[in-house]
Amino acid sequence: MLMWKSTPKTVLLLKKLGPELMKEAKEVASFLYYQEKMNVLVEPEVHDIFARIPGFGFVQTFYTQDTSDLHERVDFVACLGGDGVILHASNLFRDAVPPVVSFNLGSLGFLTSHTFEEYRQDLKQVIHGNNTAEGVYITLRMRLRCEIFRNGKAVPGKIFDVLNEVVVDRGSNPYLSKIECYEHDRLITKVQGDGVIVATPTGSTAYSTAAGGSMVHPNVPCMLFTPICPHSLSFRPVILPDSARLELKIPDDARSNAWVSFDGKRRQQLSRGHSVRISMSQHPLPTVNKCDQTGDWFHSLIRCLNWNERMDQKAL
Repeated sequence: MLMWKSTPKTVLLLKKLGPELMKEAKEVASFLYYQEKMNVLVEPEVHDIFARIPGFGFVQTFYTQDTSDLHERVDFVACLGGDGVILHASNLFRDAVPPVVSFNLGSLGFLTSHTFEEYRQDLKQVIHGNNTAEGVYITLRMRLRCEIFRNGKAVPGKIFDVLNEVVVDRGSNPYLSKIECYEHDRLITKVQGDGVIVATPTGSTAYSTAAGGSMVHPNVPCMLFTPICPHSLSFRPVILPDSARLELKIPDDARSNAWVSFDGKRRQQLSRGHSVRISMSQHPLPTVNKCDQTGDWFHSLIRCLNWNERMDQKAL
């Protein structure tokens, strides 16, 4: 349940970069500033657009080079777009993350449970949730802390927090990937195939599902370990506890290098001797529910993935 110690004063408004959705962003910014008396922050690129529009001088921005104290300035985040905007919000906050309320203006929107048509009602519910009888539910979405190592030593500046998944794959190499997988420094298996996905419960309905992994409710504390096209008939996806500490290492005898990506971005090469260490982040991402944690999840499964949609069997 979302409970404010004091009435929220500042909101970070995120949208797809560029001119798209500016009409909706102007509408929401005006509502938050004039009706709810809130400070409105946007990203510098969006601020440049707002600065050229008369009547929007109240919109503020921040320096993207240093977002270490952004969570202290912002009470909650309002996202306009699809799931990519929520992933971007996760990337902005390396440590603590303010509550995120998202409005579905994208293509799929599995994580965006709120409709834009009801943004006034839903934002009022978030801002004044302490004063309502039903309250506001949130889902604490687990993130993964990933760090790249070279020959056992941490590579400076290569720490990433992941909301969906970290993927190690063969890239454009013609050979199978060979990836040694350790848990708490014990070798558990070797992946020989296109690669491997380590996903959060939130990411379980994304790439991991397409590769044959289970779909897991975001409240379940676990990691999903899903191979990508393994050259083995017995290599099934598994689910590990959130206490697991994984290391995915490219061995010295691998035929080729591999590639790693974090939430589908920041893709980089892993040479022989490089590894990625993965553990649960201490800072989850809290998302505001439309109804409740389980109801929103099942609604998204049916709305986005047509889960178990079939015609009813007729009576005898």
